Amino acid sequence: MIAFRNGWQRGLILLRQSFTNGAELFAHLFWPLLMVGAAVALRGRDFGGFSVGALAVPSILGMNAALGMVSLSQQLTADREDGTLLRAKATPHGLPAYVLGTLLLVGGGLLVDLAVFLAPAALLVPGLVTGGAGTWLTVVALLALAMVATLPLGVVLGAALGTARAQGLLTLPILALVGISGIFYPLAALPGWLQAIAQVFPFYWLGLGMRAALLPDTAVAVEIGDSWRHLETLGVLSAWAVAGLLLAPVVLRRMARRESGSLVAARRERALQRVG
Repeated sequence: MIAFRNGWQRGLILLRQSFTNGAELFAHLFWPLLMVGAAVALRGRDFGGFSVGALAVPSILGMNAALGMVSLSQQLTADREDGTLLRAKATPHGLPAYVLGTLLLVGGGLLVDLAVFLAPAALLVPGLVTGGAGTWLTVVALLALAMVATLPLGVVLGAALGTARAQGLLTLPILALVGISGIFYPLAALPGWLQAIAQVFPFYWLGLGMRAALLPDTAVAVEIGDSWRHLETLGVLSAWAVAGLLLAPVVLRRMARRESGSLVAARRERALQRVG
Protein backbone atom coordinates (compact mmCIF):
# COMPACT_ATOMS: atom_id res chain seq x y z
CA MET A 1 0.00 0.00 0.00
CA ILE A 2 2.92 2.36 0.69
CA ALA A 3 4.36 1.65 -2.75
CA PHE A 4 0.95 2.08 -4.38
CA ARG A 5 0.30 5.40 -2.62
CA ASN A 6 3.74 6.75 -3.42
CA GLY A 7 3.54 5.58 -7.02
CA TRP A 8 0.10 7.10 -7.49
CA GLN A 9 1.25 10.43 -6.07
CA ARG A 10 4.39 10.37 -8.21
CA GLY A 11 2.39 9.62 -11.34
CA LEU A 12 -0.07 12.46 -10.71
CA ILE A 13 2.76 14.92 -10.12
CA LEU A 14 4.49 13.84 -13.33
CA LEU A 15 1.24 14.09 -15.28
CA ARG A 16 0.60 17.60 -13.97
CA GLN A 17 4.11 18.62 -14.92
CA SER A 18 3.64 17.10 -18.37
CA PHE A 19 0.54 19.19 -19.04
CA THR A 20 2.02 22.41 -17.69
CA ASN A 21 5.30 22.15 -19.61
CA GLY A 22 5.07 24.04 -22.90
CA ALA A 23 7.08 21.60 -25.03
CA GLU A 24 5.30 18.52 -23.70
CA LEU A 25 1.89 20.16 -23.98
CA PHE A 26 2.66 21.02 -27.61
CA ALA A 27 3.49 17.36 -28.27
CA HIS A 28 0.23 16.24 -26.62
CA LEU A 29 -1.69 18.48 -29.04
CA PHE A 30 0.44 18.45 -32.19
CA TRP A 31 0.67 14.73 -32.96
CA PRO A 32 -3.02 13.88 -32.35
CA LEU A 33 -4.14 16.86 -34.43
CA LEU A 34 -1.66 15.91 -37.15
CA MET A 35 -3.28 12.47 -37.28
CA VAL A 36 -6.71 14.14 -37.50
CA GLY A 37 -5.41 16.03 -40.53
CA ALA A 38 -4.19 12.77 -42.09
CA ALA A 39 -7.58 11.08 -41.55
CA VAL A 40 -9.42 14.07 -43.00
CA ALA A 41 -7.10 14.08 -46.03
CA LEU A 42 -7.86 10.38 -46.62
CA ARG A 43 -11.65 10.63 -46.30
CA GLY A 44 -12.02 11.32 -50.01
CA ARG A 45 -10.16 8.14 -51.00
CA ASP A 46 -12.06 4.91 -51.46
CA PHE A 47 -11.21 1.24 -50.90
CA GLY A 48 -13.83 -1.45 -51.43
CA GLY A 49 -16.57 1.14 -51.46
CA PHE A 50 -15.58 2.56 -48.08
CA SER A 51 -13.75 5.74 -47.07
CA VAL A 52 -10.07 5.18 -46.30
CA GLY A 53 -10.29 8.09 -43.83
CA ALA A 54 -12.97 6.30 -41.81
CA LEU A 55 -10.89 3.12 -41.87
CA ALA A 56 -7.87 5.07 -40.66
CA VAL A 57 -9.46 6.66 -37.56
CA PRO A 58 -9.91 3.46 -35.47
CA SER A 59 -6.63 2.14 -36.84
CA ILE A 60 -4.80 5.24 -35.59
CA LEU A 61 -6.37 4.72 -32.17
CA GLY A 62 -4.96 1.22 -32.07
CA MET A 63 -1.57 2.37 -33.36
CA ASN A 64 -1.18 5.06 -30.71
CA ALA A 65 -2.22 2.68 -27.95
CA ALA A 66 0.54 0.30 -29.09
CA LEU A 67 3.10 3.08 -29.43
CA GLY A 68 2.69 3.77 -25.72
CA MET A 69 5.22 0.98 -25.19
CA VAL A 70 7.82 3.03 -27.10
CA SER A 71 7.15 6.06 -24.90
CA LEU A 72 7.49 3.95 -21.76
CA SER A 73 10.71 2.39 -23.05
CA GLN A 74 12.18 5.82 -23.78
CA GLN A 75 11.12 7.12 -20.36
CA LEU A 76 12.76 4.19 -18.59
CA THR A 77 16.00 4.69 -20.53
CA ALA A 78 16.06 8.41 -19.74
CA ASP A 79 15.51 7.70 -16.05
CA ARG A 80 18.38 5.20 -16.05
CA GLU A 81 20.75 7.71 -17.61
CA ASP A 82 19.96 10.60 -15.23
CA GLY A 83 20.03 8.45 -12.06
CA THR A 84 16.28 8.54 -11.30
CA LEU A 85 16.06 4.75 -11.37
CA LEU A 86 19.07 4.40 -9.07
CA ARG A 87 17.50 6.76 -6.53
CA ALA A 88 14.26 4.79 -6.68
CA LYS A 89 16.19 1.57 -6.10
CA ALA A 90 17.85 3.02 -3.00
CA THR A 91 14.52 4.14 -1.48
CA PRO A 92 12.28 1.77 0.54
CA HIS A 93 9.44 0.61 -1.75
CA GLY A 94 10.97 2.94 -4.32
CA LEU A 95 11.17 0.64 -7.34
CA PRO A 96 7.51 -0.49 -7.33
CA ALA A 97 6.45 3.13 -6.74
CA TYR A 98 8.68 4.26 -9.61
CA VAL A 99 7.17 1.68 -12.00
CA LEU A 100 3.59 2.55 -11.03
CA GLY A 101 4.23 6.28 -11.33
CA THR A 102 5.84 5.87 -14.75
CA LEU A 103 2.97 3.68 -15.96
CA LEU A 104 0.51 6.32 -14.79
CA LEU A 105 2.48 9.06 -16.55
CA VAL A 106 2.62 7.23 -19.88
CA GLY A 107 -0.86 5.70 -19.68
CA GLY A 108 -2.54 8.92 -18.57
CA GLY A 109 -0.80 10.95 -21.25
CA LEU A 110 -1.76 8.36 -23.84
CA LEU A 111 -5.45 8.52 -22.91
CA VAL A 112 -5.43 12.30 -23.22
CA ASP A 113 -3.72 12.09 -26.61
CA LEU A 114 -6.32 9.61 -27.85
CA ALA A 115 -9.15 11.83 -26.65
CA VAL A 116 -7.62 14.85 -28.41
CA PHE A 117 -7.50 12.80 -31.60
CA LEU A 118 -10.89 11.07 -31.42
CA ALA A 119 -13.07 14.07 -30.50
CA PRO A 120 -12.45 16.10 -33.71
CA ALA A 121 -12.00 12.99 -35.89
CA ALA A 122 -15.47 11.72 -34.96
CA LEU A 123 -16.93 15.04 -36.13
CA LEU A 124 -14.85 15.58 -39.27
CA VAL A 125 -14.59 12.07 -40.74
CA PRO A 126 -17.89 10.57 -41.95
CA GLY A 127 -18.63 6.87 -41.77
CA LEU A 128 -17.86 6.17 -38.11
CA VAL A 129 -20.31 4.54 -35.70
CA THR A 130 -19.99 6.73 -32.62
CA GLY A 131 -23.45 6.37 -31.06
CA GLY A 132 -24.45 3.97 -28.33
CA ALA A 133 -22.93 3.01 -25.00
CA GLY A 134 -21.85 -0.39 -26.34
CA THR A 135 -19.47 1.18 -28.83
CA TRP A 136 -17.67 3.21 -26.20
CA LEU A 137 -17.57 0.35 -23.70
CA THR A 138 -15.88 -1.76 -26.38
CA VAL A 139 -13.39 1.03 -27.13
CA VAL A 140 -12.56 1.45 -23.43
CA ALA A 141 -12.14 -2.31 -22.99
CA LEU A 142 -9.84 -2.48 -26.01
CA LEU A 143 -7.76 0.43 -24.73
CA ALA A 144 -7.39 -1.31 -21.37
CA LEU A 145 -6.31 -4.53 -23.10
CA ALA A 146 -3.97 -2.54 -25.34
CA MET A 147 -2.18 -1.07 -22.35
CA VAL A 148 -1.86 -4.43 -20.62
CA ALA A 149 -0.58 -5.98 -23.86
CA THR A 150 1.97 -3.28 -24.73
CA LEU A 151 3.13 -1.28 -21.69
CA PRO A 152 4.89 -4.24 -20.02
CA LEU A 153 6.72 -4.72 -23.31
CA GLY A 154 7.84 -1.12 -22.99
CA VAL A 155 9.42 -2.00 -19.65
CA VAL A 156 11.20 -4.96 -21.29
CA LEU A 157 12.50 -2.81 -24.16
CA GLY A 158 13.58 -0.02 -21.82
CA ALA A 159 15.49 -2.46 -19.63
CA ALA A 160 17.08 -4.23 -22.60
CA LEU A 161 18.08 -1.11 -24.57
CA GLY A 162 20.35 0.79 -22.23
CA THR A 163 21.03 4.00 -24.17
CA ALA A 164 19.08 6.79 -25.81
CA ARG A 165 20.85 6.00 -29.09
CA ALA A 166 19.55 2.43 -28.99
CA GLN A 167 16.08 3.77 -28.28
CA GLY A 168 16.34 5.96 -31.35
CA LEU A 169 17.16 2.91 -33.47
CA LEU A 170 14.12 1.13 -32.02
CA THR A 171 11.85 3.71 -33.65
CA LEU A 172 12.76 2.56 -37.18
CA PRO A 173 11.50 -1.06 -36.97
CA ILE A 174 8.44 0.09 -35.01
CA LEU A 175 7.51 2.56 -37.76
CA ALA A 176 8.08 -0.18 -40.34
CA LEU A 177 5.66 -2.47 -38.48
CA VAL A 178 3.11 0.34 -38.26
CA GLY A 179 3.45 0.85 -42.00
CA ILE A 180 2.54 -2.78 -42.80
CA SER A 181 -0.14 -3.18 -40.13
CA GLY A 182 -3.12 -1.76 -42.02
CA ILE A 183 -3.08 1.55 -40.18
CA PHE A 184 -3.42 3.84 -43.20
CA TYR A 185 -4.44 1.25 -45.78
CA PRO A 186 -6.29 -2.08 -45.38
CA LEU A 187 -4.00 -5.03 -44.72
CA ALA A 188 -5.89 -7.13 -47.29
CA ALA A 189 -4.42 -4.93 -50.04
CA LEU A 190 -0.83 -5.86 -49.09
CA PRO A 191 1.18 -8.90 -50.25
CA GLY A 192 0.58 -12.12 -48.34
CA TRP A 193 4.04 -12.25 -46.75
CA LEU A 194 3.60 -8.74 -45.32
CA GLN A 195 0.19 -9.72 -44.00
CA ALA A 196 1.75 -12.68 -42.19
CA ILE A 197 4.43 -10.51 -40.53
CA ALA A 198 1.92 -7.84 -39.48
CA GLN A 199 -0.38 -10.37 -37.81
CA VAL A 200 2.35 -11.51 -35.42
CA PHE A 201 2.49 -8.12 -33.67
CA PRO A 202 -0.20 -6.28 -31.69
CA PHE A 203 -0.44 -3.19 -33.95
CA TYR A 204 -2.66 -4.85 -36.53
CA TRP A 205 -4.92 -6.51 -33.97
CA LEU A 206 -5.45 -3.32 -31.99
CA GLY A 207 -6.41 -1.54 -35.19
CA LEU A 208 -8.71 -4.40 -36.20
CA GLY A 209 -10.44 -4.36 -32.82
CA MET A 210 -10.98 -0.61 -33.02
CA ARG A 211 -12.34 -0.90 -36.56
CA ALA A 212 -14.79 -3.57 -35.41
CA ALA A 213 -16.01 -1.22 -32.68
CA LEU A 214 -16.20 2.04 -34.64
CA LEU A 215 -17.11 1.03 -38.20
CA PRO A 216 -20.41 -0.30 -39.57
CA ASP A 217 -20.74 -4.01 -40.27
CA THR A 218 -20.40 -3.46 -44.02
CA ALA A 219 -16.77 -2.34 -43.52
CA VAL A 220 -15.79 -5.94 -42.71
CA ALA A 221 -15.69 -6.52 -46.48
CA VAL A 222 -12.23 -4.90 -46.66
CA GLU A 223 -10.76 -7.10 -43.91
CA ILE A 224 -8.93 -10.39 -44.34
CA GLY A 225 -11.46 -13.19 -44.73
CA ASP A 226 -14.37 -10.71 -44.53
CA SER A 227 -14.30 -11.16 -40.76
CA TRP A 228 -13.59 -9.01 -37.68
CA ARG A 229 -11.97 -12.08 -36.06
CA HIS A 230 -12.94 -11.17 -32.53
CA LEU A 231 -11.59 -14.35 -30.93
CA GLU A 232 -8.27 -14.07 -32.75
CA THR A 233 -7.95 -10.44 -31.66
CA LEU A 234 -8.57 -11.35 -28.05
CA GLY A 235 -6.21 -14.31 -28.25
CA VAL A 236 -3.25 -12.50 -29.82
CA LEU A 237 -3.51 -9.46 -27.55
CA SER A 238 -3.90 -11.68 -24.47
CA ALA A 239 -0.82 -13.67 -25.50
CA TRP A 240 1.23 -10.46 -25.77
CA ALA A 241 -0.15 -9.32 -22.39
CA VAL A 242 0.85 -12.58 -20.68
CA ALA A 243 4.31 -12.52 -22.25
CA GLY A 244 4.90 -8.92 -21.19
CA LEU A 245 3.63 -9.42 -17.65
CA LEU A 246 5.87 -12.46 -17.20
CA LEU A 247 8.98 -10.89 -18.69
CA ALA A 248 8.76 -7.33 -17.36
CA PRO A 249 9.32 -8.01 -13.61
CA VAL A 250 12.23 -10.37 -14.32
CA VAL A 251 13.99 -8.02 -16.75
CA LEU A 252 13.36 -4.96 -14.58
CA ARG A 253 14.75 -6.60 -11.43
CA ARG A 254 17.81 -7.81 -13.29
CA MET A 255 18.42 -4.37 -14.76
CA ALA A 256 17.91 -2.65 -11.39
CA ARG A 257 20.43 -4.95 -9.70
CA ARG A 258 23.09 -3.85 -12.18
CA GLU A 259 22.51 -0.13 -11.61
CA SER A 260 25.17 1.70 -9.58
CA GLY A 261 26.52 5.17 -9.05
CA SER A 262 29.57 4.42 -11.17
CA LEU A 263 27.41 3.36 -14.12
CA VAL A 264 25.34 6.55 -13.90
CA ALA A 265 28.53 8.63 -13.74
CA ALA A 266 29.97 6.79 -16.74
CA ARG A 267 26.80 7.48 -18.77
CA ARG A 268 26.96 11.16 -17.89
CA GLU A 269 30.60 11.28 -18.93
CA ARG A 270 29.80 9.68 -22.28
CA ALA A 271 26.92 12.11 -22.81
CA LEU A 272 29.17 15.08 -22.07
CA GLN A 273 31.77 13.75 -24.52
CA ARG A 274 29.13 13.45 -27.26
CA VAL A 275 27.95 17.02 -26.61
CA GLY A 276 31.53 18.27 -26.59
